[in-house]
Amino acid sequence: MFKKEMSKAELTELTVAYLKEQGACEVGVVTKETLAGGPPSTDLEYVLTDAASALSFAVPLDEEKVSSFLSKKDHAGHQEDNIHTGFFITGLAVGLASYLDQIGYLSHGVDSNIVYRKDTPRGSRDFKPDISHRYLAVRSGVGWLGFSGNIITPSHGASVLLGSVVTTAELEPTNPLPEDKKYCDECRLCFAACTSHLMDKEEQSIVTMGGMEFSYQKRRSYHRCDLVCGGFTGLSERGKWSTWSPGRFPIPDDDHEFRGALVEATQAWLKRPAIEDGGFRHPQSPGGRKLNFTCGNCQLVCHPDKEERNRRFKLLSGSGVVIQHADGSIEAVKPDKARAHLDALDDEQRALYERI
Repeated sequence: MFKKEMSKAELTELTVAYLKEQGACEVGVVTKETLAGGPPSTDLEYVLTDAASALSFAVPLDEEKVSSFLSKKDHAGHQEDNIHTGFFITGLAVGLASYLDQIGYLSHGVDSNIVYRKDTPRGSRDFKPDISHRYLAVRSGVGWLGFSGNIITPSHGASVLLGSVVTTAELEPTNPLPEDKKYCDECRLCFAACTSHLMDKEEQSIVTMGGMEFSYQKRRSYHRCDLVCGGFTGLSERGKWSTWSPGRFPIPDDDHEFRGALVEATQAWLKRPAIEDGGFRHPQSPGGRKLNFTCGNCQLVCHPDKEERNRRFKLLSGSGVVIQHADGSIEAVKPDKARAHLDALDDEQRALYERI
């Protein structure tokens, strides 16, 4: 097989340039050695036999559409941008992998999202990724792990999507970003923006890769994210604002109560009219219905500039409460108007949105 002979430095420079030329805002490189001792989702050989290295990269989301999403002025804009950016990242990863393969280095472009391992106890229902973009990103210096566990980048904060390319090419690893430059000051606006309270208030998770430790706030049951980010419910604790979900079923404090809460909320969701402004297909979606982006707020409020961070949270907390009309359309209104809207429904219709 033809192989273009290049030094490690030349090949690394080429691959990094390839990604940046196509719109990546941050790029880093990990190797099997720098990932040694990491979780199963850092095993590069899971997706490619004889893998030696991987490139990690971030692509920014449209910040104007993020603001419109948080303020409830526009739902479809950010949703479309998020979906298409994910597809772009997958295509970019496959493109670089194909390029490397053509010059003699077998490679694999990892999907940006919604690909899960099938060899866990419950298979893809365990939602374990084939490769963790987050862990590759923090180890390679694409960003830091913020309080929320999201990757926060120096240029765009957490409002990015991540991609990875695993390769048999031996590349030069890049260093993690220095901790003293990390902008996360534990303001906890990500926690305040999460109606599911996914993050533990006190306990941290620590991940060790290549002899280095990385920490973020421990995540409670992922059923919390299923319930809220799945779009089944989303009213804030005090009822002053919501996610883009019109559902307002209870969000339990006890993790053990989430299975029942999910069953209740998803059964109601299946009877609600579909939101007709896009959406995406997910292999684990109840009934095979399309899902919609209704949250992601912990990611979207986080920005390197503290004033912008505060502004985004104010947009969210002052954005009102979402209701759904009979035609499936959704609208953000003031809490008292939302209450009047629900009270005007008959019991059968009202039960699609809240417990009665």
